[in-house]
Amino acid sequence: MAGLNLRFTDDELDALRERAAAEGRSMQAFAHDAVISAVNEHSRLFNEAAEHVLKASGELNRRLA
Repeated sequence: MAGLNLRFTDDELDALRERAAAEGRSMQAFAHDAVISAVNEHSRLFNEAAEHVLKASGELNRRLA
């Protein structure tokens, strides 16, 4: 499995440590899930925007075809 090194400020690390501890999880598991969640959210937002554009331009596309 590939790895990735991330750098955090001391304050960011403290916040990460506190959040992970509050959820009873390791910092690594918490950070991993946060990154995956952000990637999935970005994909979801992109797909919603693309769907909106396709709907909004549907009539124009039909007339141009």
